[in-house]
Amino acid sequence: MNLAWYMARRLYSHGGDVKRVSRPAIRIATVGISLGVAVMIISVCVVLGFKREVQQKVMGMGGHIQVLNYNYQTGLEQKPIVLDDSIIEGLRGAVGVQHVQRFITQPSMLKTDETFQGIMLKGVDSDYDFTFLKEHLVDGEIEPFSDTVRSKRIIISQTIARQLKLKVGSEVYAYFFEPTSKSAPIRNWPFTVAGIYATHMGEFDKTIAFTDIYSTRKLAKWGDGQAYDSDQYTGAEITVKDLEKLDESAFAVASRVNRLTDRFGENYTSPTIRELYPGVFSWLSLLDTNIWVILGLMIAVAAFTMISGLLIIILERTQFIGTMKALGATNSRLRNLFLYFSSFIIIKGIVIGNIVGLGLIFLQEYTGFVHLDAETYYVDTVPVDMNWLFIALINIGTLFVSFLVLIIPSFLVSRIHPARSIRFE
Repeated sequence: MNLAWYMARRLYSHGGDVKRVSRPAIRIATVGISLGVAVMIISVCVVLGFKREVQQKVMGMGGHIQVLNYNYQTGLEQKPIVLDDSIIEGLRGAVGVQHVQRFITQPSMLKTDETFQGIMLKGVDSDYDFTFLKEHLVDGEIEPFSDTVRSKRIIISQTIARQLKLKVGSEVYAYFFEPTSKSAPIRNWPFTVAGIYATHMGEFDKTIAFTDIYSTRKLAKWGDGQAYDSDQYTGAEITVKDLEKLDESAFAVASRVNRLTDRFGENYTSPTIRELYPGVFSWLSLLDTNIWVILGLMIAVAAFTMISGLLIIILERTQFIGTMKALGATNSRLRNLFLYFSSFIIIKGIVIGNIVGLGLIFLQEYTGFVHLDAETYYVDTVPVDMNWLFIALINIGTLFVSFLVLIIPSFLVSRIHPARSIRFE
């Protein structure tokens, strides 16, 4: 058995040998390690959970890639593009593509007897994947829309419903402005509220309402005022199988459409959701910087407490070190003894930190006891994502760094002389 390890274990486990000053030093070092590990685990899990929730909401409302008219994507006049079955099948065959769904958007205004609200009416058909919207449905139900029949149903957000004082079953009129029509420049169509959703993403909840694509096709006008051709759409949303390979899938989609011109002379473009909403994703990337700052600070706190604790422990055992040297113990063996002693403190602190950190994360995951202002943070409870790889790296990194910074302070043992240390008080 390793003598240094055996003696370190005996010194650590024998309560009667714990000195008056080193006892609080050991406790402080243990608390420092525990606090650092717990804070790091909680911070990483919360930030990863927050990024996951916001990304899912943005991508749930717009897909991972969109195929649009180049002029529409650059903010110029809204014009459609041809997305016939042959083009859609080509998109579905691109590398990594899981689902393709077409849509038509139409600016509109919802009006009641008391107030009104400008919206973007989004027409979809039976191919539209409502999985995300159903997860955030707060009232009513969502049934597939047709592309051949006007359903008169509309799905609005909770924000719009509160603004207009609407509920499921309420009738509301949508007004559409047609500048090319001299006889009736404003049209109004009645709709019945079929469902109310809440993503808590203000950019979406304040503007987007869903209805059947048949209605938006009939209402849409552009250029010379002609209605949409049956193969023309505002665009298509594409979801990919693996989000980690989004760039690869985006390149495959771009290679199929970006050099095409449809029969009306319109050009295609295929931006990713990150390119469509750069502000949101830039903000999320800044959270990674915050994480590194927190990790650095917590590891520094843990290292500082361990260094100060080790120095106190060594100084308080000066007589013990002198006696051991007089009996023939080498400096390296004594350094190893105190490094082993410190490793017991580090491991105990890491274990306690994991129990506290993971305990709070599990509690939040299953109870959601910490709430947030959804209007500000886009979520109503603190989201968490338990990434076991990151948690393992936190533990390994804390153990490695804490042990590494103790090597230099352990050389203090070499400066203790047996003759003077035995008389040390």
